[in-house]
Amino acid sequence: MTKAPLSVAIITKNAEKKLRMCLESLFFADEIVIVDCGSTDRTERIAKEFDARWFVEAWKGFGPQKNSAIAKCSHEWVFSIDADERVPAETARKIVEILSGDAPADVYSFRRKNFFHGRWIKVGDWWPDEVTRLMRRSTGGYERLIHENWVTDSKIERLENEIEHYSFDCYSDMFRVMDQYSTLTAEQLHAEGRKAGPADAILRFGWMFFRNYFLKLGCLAGFDGFMIALTKAMGSFLKYAKLHEIGKYGEG
Repeated sequence: MTKAPLSVAIITKNAEKKLRMCLESLFFADEIVIVDCGSTDRTERIAKEFDARWFVEAWKGFGPQKNSAIAKCSHEWVFSIDADERVPAETARKIVEILSGDAPADVYSFRRKNFFHGRWIKVGDWWPDEVTRLMRRSTGGYERLIHENWVTDSKIERLENEIEHYSFDCYSDMFRVMDQYSTLTAEQLHAEGRKAGPADAILRFGWMFFRNYFLKLGCLAGFDGFMIALTKAMGSFLKYAKLHEIGKYGEG
């Protein structure tokens, strides 16, 4: 397949376990740009095996870090992807098709298939999971330090094509990320002037578990579905508990 006039933007830190599979799936892109924030494993060596342009910068938050990677891209069309994601061949062909003709839109979203313990989780908040990833870089930028999203005035064309996501290796990994992200989100909310009390944390926990396990049928995914609903609920609980803590006692 002829490579498309497309830059891929990736941010990394200690991504050696999953980066290779991600880069192998990007065979259709003309350029890969990686902004790393201090990996101590083999991430850089793997990146250079694929002739990726490599940069190291201090961590600025997810949105600013991704904007920095996109700013270093050579092409107007950019595909933003995480190191634990992969592009199936059919999706790659669709991207090349879009870029080889008169693209009907400037920004495109994809459906993301989230995998855990070797299987696609089709329930809960994990499906359908729509993410905006292909864009003309001049149309907008990422906002927020965590749970970043592409903000643009352009219409977002929703594609049926999918990308694959292999975020967690085990339950311990889920709880580690939950704790980390809840802290970052609480700090973001505090910076935005938001407040919370103990009741907010408790009510959010109950609603989030009920929503994911029952309303969104996480119960159909067996014990993994229960654990996913539990960690989603615990993440919401900790986010608001930590926001309450920051407001009452200050940041630790």
